[in-house]
Amino acid sequence: MTLDRSAGLAETARALAAGEVTSRVLVERTLARIEATQDSINAFRIVRAEAALAEAEAADRELAAGERKPLLGVPVAVKDDMDVAGEPTAFGCCGEFPPVTEDGEAVRRLRAAGAVIIGKTNTCEFGQWPFTEGPAFGATRNPWSTDHTPGGSSGGSAAAVAAGLVPAALGSDGAGSVRIPAAWTHLVGVKPQRGRISTWPRGESFQGITVNGTLARTVADAALLLDAASGNHPRDPHRPPAVDLLSAIGRDPGRLRIALSLKPPFTAVPARLLPEVRARVVALAERLAAAGHTVEEADPPYGQIGLTFVPRATAGIAERVDEAPFPALLDRRTRDAARLGRLLGGAPLRVARRAEAVLHRRIGAFFTKYDVVLAPTTAAPPPRIGALLELSGFATDRAMIAACPYAWPWNVLGWPGVNVPAGFTTDGLPVGAQLLGPANSEPLLLQVAARLESELRWSEKWPEPPVTARSAA
Repeated sequence: MTLDRSAGLAETARALAAGEVTSRVLVERTLARIEATQDSINAFRIVRAEAALAEAEAADRELAAGERKPLLGVPVAVKDDMDVAGEPTAFGCCGEFPPVTEDGEAVRRLRAAGAVIIGKTNTCEFGQWPFTEGPAFGATRNPWSTDHTPGGSSGGSAAAVAAGLVPAALGSDGAGSVRIPAAWTHLVGVKPQRGRISTWPRGESFQGITVNGTLARTVADAALLLDAASGNHPRDPHRPPAVDLLSAIGRDPGRLRIALSLKPPFTAVPARLLPEVRARVVALAERLAAAGHTVEEADPPYGQIGLTFVPRATAGIAERVDEAPFPALLDRRTRDAARLGRLLGGAPLRVARRAEAVLHRRIGAFFTKYDVVLAPTTAAPPPRIGALLELSGFATDRAMIAACPYAWPWNVLGWPGVNVPAGFTTDGLPVGAQLLGPANSEPLLLQVAARLESELRWSEKWPEPPVTARSAA
């Protein structure tokens, strides 16, 4: 049997366990695809060619001995804010960073599940923006249109999966950084409950707003990777109850009450949902209504939730900048955000953190009437490469909020959200919708996503022409 780039995570794991292909062969093909697309897509900051081949050979020995693990021998990628032993963690920054000595907890758990870590994917500097560009590595491009960004900050992971370089990848989401690139590259992107996938060696990343999540072409593959990476370090401050997501997606969610929320949450500058994106999200709502769910327009009571986000986000940037080995090489916008974060890092930060409990109660009450929120993931399709790169800090914030006003409130809450592909604009650019729920609602959200996938079959559509044409299938 020959597995091509369309083989997903679950299918690849099954073929390996059945002896239909070896891990070394899969890794060799993956490396060839990455090499063939680095000039055009530029998804990877680090490619672990020698180490990955050695890991593949070790996996093949385990498979031959009858060992079975969920991802044994399967090549996956992780974002370059995650520690991989022996590799630097530059997190989108310029400069030569020293290799770390230990895997982060999420990577450790992937290895325990048998995965081969093929490399680390590109991300913008400290994951701040919904584009993946910078002087450290150039521009990561969208496989659906290389003139456009795949989004950010997990743009490298999204581009790698959308291009068929790997079947799935880990990213991180601090203001939509998994869901936005998933929307803009036609993928399933899961931002799980805070603590579901450990961010250790940081117990809380960016004051608790950032979590690790998964990107894949199908709901089942996103769930499989999420199950494999989930779990906690003994010193993690957030330890949600365990869930078995792969099993959950096969169950019927029953008839649900779904709130269609099209109004952007509180923003300091204007944000407008573009009609083309609105139409795609409404079409998903109509499908859910046709399936028997009760769907009505309603917006969660966000209030001025943005006032709680800014201190946490900028204080998190300040922490990263204070640790950076080459602060003079950082983007001016990063340094400005860090200065603001130091100003807000005292009483304003404490107030912002305390406000989370109030928000949980207020927005949690909304979920006594509704089971799920359906909202746009972004207000617009992906911008062109370079459109935001050279803007001032204020202009970047304005552009970012205008394009992406919908995702960040769920980072303040720490609750789960799932991007699902919603279709394409008339220009052929992908857009997405997000399913949002209360604490620990990943099973329900993925069940709804799986029902939509069974009708829309979004994983069957690929970027054309194939971006991996120079590599073996």
